[in-house]
Amino acid sequence: MSGKMHSINKPGFLVYALLAAFVIGSVFPLYWSYVMGTVTKERTLQSPPPLVPGGHFVDNAKRVFDQIDFWSALLNSVVVSSIGAFSVVAFSTLAGYAFAKLRFKGSNVLMAFIVMTLAVPTQLALVPMLKQFSNLGLDGTLTAVTLPWLVTAFGVFFMRQYLVDAIPDELIDAARVDGCSQIRIVWTVAVPAARPAMAILALFTFMSVWTDFMWPLLVLQNSDVQTLQTALDKLKIAPGQGLSDLALLQAGTIMATIPLLLLFIATGRHLVSGIMQGAVKG
Repeated sequence: MSGKMHSINKPGFLVYALLAAFVIGSVFPLYWSYVMGTVTKERTLQSPPPLVPGGHFVDNAKRVFDQIDFWSALLNSVVVSSIGAFSVVAFSTLAGYAFAKLRFKGSNVLMAFIVMTLAVPTQLALVPMLKQFSNLGLDGTLTAVTLPWLVTAFGVFFMRQYLVDAIPDELIDAARVDGCSQIRIVWTVAVPAARPAMAILALFTFMSVWTDFMWPLLVLQNSDVQTLQTALDKLKIAPGQGLSDLALLQAGTIMATIPLLLLFIATGRHLVSGIMQGAVKG
Protein backbone atom coordinates (compact mmCIF):
# COMPACT_ATOMS: atom_id res chain seq x y z
CA MET A 1 0.00 0.00 0.00
CA SER A 2 2.82 2.39 0.89
CA GLY A 3 4.54 1.58 -2.41
CA LYS A 4 1.39 2.52 -4.34
CA MET A 5 1.02 5.77 -2.42
CA HIS A 6 4.68 6.59 -3.10
CA SER A 7 4.23 6.03 -6.84
CA ILE A 8 1.09 8.18 -6.88
CA ASN A 9 2.73 11.10 -5.08
CA LYS A 10 5.92 11.03 -7.15
CA PRO A 11 6.04 13.97 -9.61
CA GLY A 12 5.57 12.92 -13.20
CA PHE A 13 7.10 14.06 -16.46
CA LEU A 14 4.55 16.86 -16.88
CA VAL A 15 5.50 18.42 -13.53
CA TYR A 16 9.21 18.39 -14.37
CA ALA A 17 8.49 19.75 -17.84
CA LEU A 18 6.47 22.65 -16.41
CA LEU A 19 9.18 23.37 -13.83
CA ALA A 20 11.85 23.31 -16.53
CA ALA A 21 9.81 25.68 -18.72
CA PHE A 22 9.33 28.01 -15.76
CA VAL A 23 13.06 28.05 -14.99
CA ILE A 24 14.00 28.65 -18.63
CA GLY A 25 11.42 31.42 -18.96
CA SER A 26 12.71 33.08 -15.80
CA VAL A 27 16.42 32.83 -16.63
CA PHE A 28 16.28 33.60 -20.35
CA PRO A 29 15.71 37.40 -20.04
CA LEU A 30 18.77 37.69 -17.81
CA TYR A 31 20.78 35.50 -20.18
CA TRP A 32 19.67 37.50 -23.21
CA SER A 33 20.60 40.75 -21.49
CA TYR A 34 24.05 39.34 -20.84
CA VAL A 35 24.37 38.24 -24.47
CA MET A 36 23.40 41.70 -25.72
CA GLY A 37 25.93 43.23 -23.33
CA THR A 38 28.76 41.13 -24.75
CA VAL A 39 28.40 42.07 -28.43
CA THR A 40 29.01 45.25 -30.39
CA LYS A 41 26.42 47.92 -31.03
CA GLU A 42 26.25 46.99 -34.72
CA ARG A 43 25.59 43.32 -33.89
CA THR A 44 22.56 44.24 -31.76
CA LEU A 45 20.94 45.82 -34.81
CA GLN A 46 21.36 42.78 -37.03
CA SER A 47 18.76 40.10 -37.64
CA PRO A 48 18.48 37.47 -36.28
CA PRO A 49 19.51 38.78 -32.86
CA PRO A 50 22.51 37.16 -31.15
CA LEU A 51 21.85 34.21 -28.87
CA VAL A 52 25.46 33.35 -28.02
CA PRO A 53 27.67 35.60 -25.86
CA GLY A 54 30.30 37.64 -27.64
CA GLY A 55 33.64 38.87 -26.38
CA HIS A 56 33.02 42.58 -25.89
CA PHE A 57 31.60 42.78 -22.36
CA VAL A 58 34.78 44.30 -20.92
CA ASP A 59 34.85 46.92 -23.68
CA ASN A 60 31.18 47.77 -23.09
CA ALA A 61 31.76 47.93 -19.32
CA LYS A 62 34.60 50.41 -19.87
CA ARG A 63 32.29 52.55 -21.98
CA VAL A 64 29.73 52.46 -19.15
CA PHE A 65 32.34 53.80 -16.73
CA ASP A 66 33.27 56.50 -19.24
CA GLN A 67 29.71 57.76 -19.75
CA ILE A 68 28.33 57.70 -16.18
CA ASP A 69 29.66 57.90 -12.64
CA PHE A 70 28.82 54.26 -12.04
CA TRP A 71 30.41 53.83 -8.61
CA SER A 72 28.82 56.96 -7.16
CA ALA A 73 25.41 55.89 -8.47
CA LEU A 74 25.99 52.39 -7.08
CA LEU A 75 26.80 53.80 -3.64
CA ASN A 76 23.70 56.00 -3.72
CA SER A 77 21.51 53.02 -4.57
CA VAL A 78 23.06 50.95 -1.79
CA VAL A 79 22.43 53.74 0.74
CA VAL A 80 18.83 54.39 -0.34
CA SER A 81 17.95 50.68 -0.58
CA SER A 82 19.54 49.83 2.78
CA ILE A 83 17.79 52.68 4.60
CA GLY A 84 14.48 51.78 2.96
CA ALA A 85 14.77 48.09 3.83
CA PHE A 86 15.75 48.76 7.46
CA SER A 87 13.02 51.35 7.96
CA VAL A 88 10.26 49.28 6.36
CA VAL A 89 11.17 46.22 8.44
CA ALA A 90 11.36 48.21 11.69
CA PHE A 91 8.11 50.14 11.29
CA SER A 92 6.22 47.26 9.70
CA THR A 93 7.18 44.88 12.51
CA LEU A 94 5.99 47.32 15.17
CA ALA A 95 2.78 48.16 13.32
CA GLY A 96 2.17 44.55 12.36
CA TYR A 97 2.51 43.45 15.98
CA ALA A 98 0.12 46.18 17.13
CA PHE A 99 -2.54 45.20 14.60
CA ALA A 100 -2.06 41.47 15.20
CA LYS A 101 -1.87 41.26 18.99
CA LEU A 102 -3.07 44.50 20.57
CA ARG A 103 -6.72 45.37 21.00
CA PHE A 104 -7.48 49.05 20.52
CA LYS A 105 -10.42 51.04 19.21
CA GLY A 106 -10.51 51.42 15.46
CA SER A 107 -7.85 48.81 14.72
CA ASN A 108 -9.97 47.00 12.14
CA VAL A 109 -10.88 50.25 10.39
CA LEU A 110 -7.25 51.36 10.27
CA MET A 111 -6.15 47.97 8.93
CA ALA A 112 -8.85 48.06 6.28
CA PHE A 113 -7.71 51.55 5.26
CA ILE A 114 -4.11 50.34 4.94
CA VAL A 115 -5.22 47.42 2.77
CA MET A 116 -7.29 49.74 0.58
CA THR A 117 -4.25 51.93 -0.10
CA LEU A 118 -2.68 48.92 -1.81
CA ALA A 119 -5.32 49.26 -4.53
CA VAL A 120 -4.37 52.87 -5.27
CA PRO A 121 -1.93 53.17 -8.20
CA THR A 122 1.42 54.55 -7.08
CA GLN A 123 1.51 56.88 -10.08
CA LEU A 124 -1.35 58.95 -8.64
CA ALA A 125 0.87 60.15 -5.79
CA LEU A 126 3.95 61.02 -7.85
CA VAL A 127 2.97 64.58 -8.86
CA PRO A 128 1.69 65.64 -5.38
CA MET A 129 4.80 64.21 -3.74
CA LEU A 130 7.07 65.89 -6.26
CA LYS A 131 5.40 69.25 -5.62
CA GLN A 132 5.58 68.79 -1.85
CA PHE A 133 9.26 67.87 -1.87
CA SER A 134 9.95 70.81 -4.16
CA ASN A 135 8.23 73.14 -1.68
CA LEU A 136 10.40 71.70 1.08
CA GLY A 137 13.55 72.21 -0.98
CA LEU A 138 14.30 68.49 -1.09
CA ASP A 139 13.99 67.88 -4.84
CA GLY A 140 17.19 66.63 -6.38
CA THR A 141 18.37 64.96 -3.17
CA LEU A 142 18.67 61.39 -1.98
CA THR A 143 16.46 62.34 0.98
CA ALA A 144 13.55 62.86 -1.40
CA VAL A 145 14.23 59.47 -2.98
CA THR A 146 14.36 57.72 0.39
CA LEU A 147 11.46 59.26 2.33
CA PRO A 148 8.59 57.55 0.41
CA TRP A 149 10.19 54.18 1.18
CA LEU A 150 10.38 54.57 4.96
CA VAL A 151 7.02 52.83 5.47
CA THR A 152 4.95 50.73 3.08
CA ALA A 153 1.38 49.52 3.40
CA PHE A 154 2.37 46.12 2.06
CA GLY A 155 5.02 45.75 4.76
CA VAL A 156 2.52 46.47 7.54
CA PHE A 157 -0.04 44.07 6.04
CA PHE A 158 2.58 41.38 5.47
CA MET A 159 3.93 41.50 9.03
CA ARG A 160 0.44 41.65 10.52
CA GLN A 161 -0.63 38.53 8.66
CA TYR A 162 2.51 36.68 9.71
CA LEU A 163 2.42 37.65 13.39
CA VAL A 164 -1.24 36.73 13.86
CA ASP A 165 -0.36 33.03 13.90
CA ALA A 166 3.36 33.18 14.68
CA ILE A 167 2.95 34.38 18.27
CA PRO A 168 0.54 32.54 20.60
CA ASP A 169 -1.51 34.86 22.80
CA GLU A 170 -0.59 32.70 25.79
CA LEU A 171 3.07 33.55 25.31
CA ILE A 172 2.32 37.28 25.41
CA ASP A 173 0.14 36.83 28.51
CA ALA A 174 2.94 34.89 30.22
CA ALA A 175 5.39 37.68 29.43
CA ARG A 176 3.01 40.23 30.93
CA VAL A 177 2.62 38.14 34.07
CA ASP A 178 6.41 38.12 34.39
CA GLY A 179 6.32 41.92 34.40
CA CYS A 180 7.57 42.59 30.88
CA SER A 181 6.75 45.97 29.39
CA GLN A 182 5.21 46.22 25.94
CA ILE A 183 8.53 47.21 24.39
CA ARG A 184 10.28 44.26 26.01
CA ILE A 185 7.57 41.90 24.80
CA VAL A 186 8.09 43.16 21.26
CA TRP A 187 11.86 42.78 21.53
CA THR A 188 12.00 39.39 23.27
CA VAL A 189 8.88 37.72 21.88
CA ALA A 190 7.72 39.34 18.64
CA VAL A 191 11.08 40.04 17.00
CA PRO A 192 12.49 36.48 17.38
CA ALA A 193 9.25 35.01 16.07
CA ALA A 194 9.12 37.46 13.17
CA ARG A 195 12.71 37.02 11.97
CA PRO A 196 11.86 34.83 8.94
CA ALA A 197 9.24 37.32 7.74
CA MET A 198 11.53 40.25 8.52
CA ALA A 199 14.30 38.74 6.41
CA ILE A 200 11.97 38.19 3.46
CA LEU A 201 10.48 41.69 3.76
CA ALA A 202 13.95 43.25 3.98
CA LEU A 203 15.12 41.44 0.86
CA PHE A 204 12.03 42.28 -1.19
CA THR A 205 12.07 45.90 -0.04
CA PHE A 206 15.76 46.26 -0.87
CA MET A 207 15.09 44.83 -4.31
CA SER A 208 12.08 47.10 -4.87
CA VAL A 209 13.99 50.25 -3.89
CA TRP A 210 17.01 49.16 -5.93
CA THR A 211 14.98 48.68 -9.10
CA ASP A 212 12.72 51.71 -8.62
CA PHE A 213 13.03 54.01 -11.62
CA MET A 214 10.05 56.34 -11.99
CA TRP A 215 10.28 58.24 -8.69
CA PRO A 216 14.09 58.76 -8.73
CA LEU A 217 13.84 59.84 -12.37
CA LEU A 218 11.31 62.55 -11.48
CA VAL A 219 12.95 63.84 -8.32
CA LEU A 220 16.55 63.72 -9.61
CA GLN A 221 15.95 64.91 -13.16
CA ASN A 222 17.79 68.23 -12.66
CA SER A 223 20.38 66.97 -10.19
CA ASP A 224 23.91 65.64 -10.47
CA VAL A 225 23.01 63.08 -7.80
CA GLN A 226 21.81 59.84 -9.41
CA THR A 227 20.79 56.38 -8.37
CA LEU A 228 21.96 53.44 -10.40
CA GLN A 229 18.69 53.15 -12.35
CA THR A 230 18.58 56.82 -13.36
CA ALA A 231 22.26 56.75 -14.25
CA LEU A 232 21.65 53.81 -16.58
CA ASP A 233 18.97 55.85 -18.32
CA LYS A 234 21.75 58.15 -19.51
CA LEU A 235 23.46 55.34 -21.41
CA LYS A 236 22.14 56.47 -24.77
CA ILE A 237 23.62 57.70 -27.99
CA ALA A 238 23.54 61.35 -28.93
CA PRO A 239 20.01 62.84 -28.77
CA GLY A 240 18.11 62.99 -32.04
CA GLN A 241 19.52 59.84 -33.61
CA GLY A 242 16.52 57.77 -32.61
CA LEU A 243 18.23 54.57 -31.50
CA SER A 244 19.87 53.54 -28.25
CA ASP A 245 23.13 51.67 -27.90
CA LEU A 246 21.62 48.38 -26.74
CA ALA A 247 24.99 46.78 -26.09
CA LEU A 248 25.93 49.62 -23.75
CA LEU A 249 22.52 49.63 -22.04
CA GLN A 250 22.51 45.88 -21.46
CA ALA A 251 26.08 45.87 -20.20
CA GLY A 252 25.13 48.52 -17.66
CA THR A 253 21.98 46.58 -16.73
CA ILE A 254 23.97 43.41 -16.07
CA MET A 255 26.44 45.37 -13.95
CA ALA A 256 23.53 46.81 -11.95
CA THR A 257 22.00 43.33 -11.51
CA ILE A 258 25.16 41.69 -10.16
CA PRO A 259 24.80 43.19 -6.63
CA LEU A 260 21.25 41.81 -6.37
CA LEU A 261 22.41 38.37 -7.49
CA LEU A 262 25.22 38.42 -4.93
CA LEU A 263 22.70 39.44 -2.26
CA PHE A 264 20.41 36.53 -3.14
CA ILE A 265 23.34 34.11 -3.10
CA ALA A 266 24.56 35.40 0.26
CA THR A 267 21.15 35.37 1.96
CA GLY A 268 19.35 32.57 0.13
CA ARG A 269 20.34 29.82 2.57
CA HIS A 270 19.45 31.94 5.59
CA LEU A 271 16.08 32.84 4.07
CA VAL A 272 15.19 29.21 3.37
CA SER A 273 16.28 28.07 6.84
CA GLY A 274 14.33 30.94 8.41
CA ILE A 275 11.20 30.08 6.46
CA MET A 276 11.48 26.40 7.41
CA GLN A 277 12.08 27.32 11.04
CA GLY A 278 9.00 29.52 11.07
CA ALA A 279 6.94 26.78 9.41
CA VAL A 280 8.03 24.21 11.99
CA LYS A 281 7.20 26.57 14.84
CA GLY A 282 3.82 27.33 13.29
